[in-house]
Amino acid sequence: MKKMPAACDSALEDIEDIVSAEDLKPHDRQFVMKNVFPKVRKRNSQKDTQADDDPPSDSIIPGAQKIWIRTWGCSHNNSDGEYMAGQLAAYGYKITDNSAEADLWLLNSCTVKNPAEDHFRNSIKKAQEEKKKVVLAGCVPQAQPRQDYLKGLSIIGVQQIDRVVEVVEETIKGHSVRLLGQKKDNGKRLGGARLDLPKIRKNPLIEIISINTGCLNACTYCKTKHARGDLASYPVEELVDRAKQSFQEGVCEIWLTSEDTGAYGRDIGTDLPTLLWKLVEAIPEGAMLRLGMTNPPYILEHLEEMAKILNHPRVYAFLHIPVQSASDSVLMDMKREYCVADFKQVVDFLKAKVPGITIATDIICGFPGETDEDFQETVKLVEQYRFPSLFINQFYPRPGTPAAKMRQVPAAVKKQRTKDLSQLFHSYNPYDHKVGERQRVLVTEESFDSNYYVAHNPFYEQVLVPKDPLLMGKMVEVNIYEAGKHFMKGQPVSDARVYTASITRPLAKGEVSGLTGVFRHAPQNGTNWKAHPSAEIPVKTPLGSWMALQLPWQQEGGGLKILSVSLALLAALVMFYYGGMKTEL
Repeated sequence: MKKMPAACDSALEDIEDIVSAEDLKPHDRQFVMKNVFPKVRKRNSQKDTQADDDPPSDSIIPGAQKIWIRTWGCSHNNSDGEYMAGQLAAYGYKITDNSAEADLWLLNSCTVKNPAEDHFRNSIKKAQEEKKKVVLAGCVPQAQPRQDYLKGLSIIGVQQIDRVVEVVEETIKGHSVRLLGQKKDNGKRLGGARLDLPKIRKNPLIEIISINTGCLNACTYCKTKHARGDLASYPVEELVDRAKQSFQEGVCEIWLTSEDTGAYGRDIGTDLPTLLWKLVEAIPEGAMLRLGMTNPPYILEHLEEMAKILNHPRVYAFLHIPVQSASDSVLMDMKREYCVADFKQVVDFLKAKVPGITIATDIICGFPGETDEDFQETVKLVEQYRFPSLFINQFYPRPGTPAAKMRQVPAAVKKQRTKDLSQLFHSYNPYDHKVGERQRVLVTEESFDSNYYVAHNPFYEQVLVPKDPLLMGKMVEVNIYEAGKHFMKGQPVSDARVYTASITRPLAKGEVSGLTGVFRHAPQNGTNWKAHPSAEIPVKTPLGSWMALQLPWQQEGGGLKILSVSLALLAALVMFYYGGMKTEL
């Protein structure tokens, strides 16, 4: 057989130059095949019968299946879930709310506490019992991918969510795929997947933007650090562009989220106030910005600027600052890198400079080594500040963390301390004095009982208003006539001005946001491709993934620009010539 010339020996003028004269042509090969008679083998084994129930993987058409997505945990995790749903829907998969009718379950996990992981594990077991395909995501498999109950299952890492279509596609074919790597640029770790990916917002009026991933701490109880890693921030300009795009899609409220927003930018030479001032410039009248959780150490040096930002009319006067314990000895064992005095300094300063500000905090009850005296210090802190929003957590030792190896507080003691602190929290009503006030609120969602719409006033306090469809997505004035532990109720003022925060019509629930590039021309539920003259052409590769190829030419500045054709396409055409694959154009 004639030796095929090496690629560097000479330039190829035509694809057929690769084929030698001695090689069979397609019509010759077809003629030979006509003289081949298959031998019929009788199948009577149980094994063959069982195998025949499932179609071979190469006969499955990806993009035609229904997918159910379940997310546990923080707003960062919820944002990841929205991005994965958007990419899958843009590719053609149908996202369903009915787990029973789904072909595949995408389970997006949280590793903060044992109960969350227990729910995740039980969902995996249920999916397997119901013969569902399963893809796992979130912090649990990222932190501990070798756990026994994860064996043989596909995993998409927290920094690989932009490849969820590939993982789902291969899983549907019966393969197990695991993508757990970190995204890097010239060796430097990035914040994660691109921010301009398609997404399906759980609430079309609220955009959740992750400004960074990971953190600078090494808290001894934290499992999330194992999954999210060290701090990696997105550039300011990318975050501002994402916010602008969101407003153009009808969003009226933006949540900034991360494992620690206060640490933002320390890895890329900027800081949180710089980002916030740029974002404030992009917020239209009637829309609002909510800042996410920040630990005390990294907000201390920005207090003056943060007070100015939190006083801005388009920024909620709200900040979530976890204290975890009011005992310095416990904080030292937690490696929290601050003392109680630091926390009080932040809270006292912001309360003085931002009148009415809402401070939310977290407390862990029963951390290893916590004494009765330590716990009483925490009780006194709650009595002093009477936090309107308080997240009380019984300590759970997470596998692989230093705290799990410490001497544990008895379970009964942890439970009692959690109960005592909860009783203290429910002993006061933070909103009673606001009955009779006239407040400006932004209406964004429906209450859990479906009896009211949920709005928030400038301090991000929850206000329930009547279910008038004309109010949704609007900023209105209400009279407060009732107060509960976690909410107020307000009646819209008839003569007040109503602000339409959205600069355009919001997307419909379930509609895909941010369709750009190849996703804009992706097949929707089996429909044909529709490409703009200068758009990318999707090509099916041998591995079953869609890749984008530029058209061989496009007009630019009035001249004809010839673009290079990739070697991958060249190889694909050769394989097609020999009947080795099918390429769809």
